[in-house]
Amino acid sequence: MKNLALSALAAATLSFAVPQVATAQDQWPLEPAEYGEVSAIHIDDGYGLTYANHLATIWRASQDYAVEQGWITGYEILVNSHACEGEPDIYLLTRFTAFETPEEGEERGRKFREEMGRTIAQMQEESAGRAEYRHLGSEMLLRRMVWAD
Repeated sequence: MKNLALSALAAATLSFAVPQVATAQDQWPLEPAEYGEVSAIHIDDGYGLTYANHLATIWRASQDYAVEQGWITGYEILVNSHACEGEPDIYLLTRFTAFETPEEGEERGRKFREEMGRTIAQMQEESAGRAEYRHLGSEMLLRRMVWAD
C-alpha cells in the first residue's frame, strides 16, 4: 500500500512537472523589438553631393526633430560602397517602436511643418526637385529581434 501511495505521489508530481518542461522548451528564443524602415535610394551620376547636402540639412533636421519628439528612436545613412549594376547607392534607415495612429500622423505633420517652417506645397515642390536625380528603388519594413533571455 505504501508503494502504491508513493507511486501515486510520484505520478502526480510528474504530471505537474512535465507540462512546465514542455512549455519551457516551447518558448520562442527571440522577442520583437523596434521596427526599421529602410528606403533604397538611387542617385543619378553627378548628384551625390547635391543629395548629401539635402541629407545633411533638411533630412537631418527632420530626423533629429522626430527623435526629440520621441516619434522615432534613431536613424542612419548607409552607403552601398560596392554597388553592383541596379543596386541602390544609399539606404536610409529609420527606427521606431510603434506605428502612429491617423490622428497622431496628422498632429505630427502639423508640428513638423511648423518646426521646419514649410507648407505642404513647399515640401511637395522640394520633393519634386529631388525627383530629378533621386529615385526610390524600394522600401522595406524590418523588425529587429532581441534574445528572449
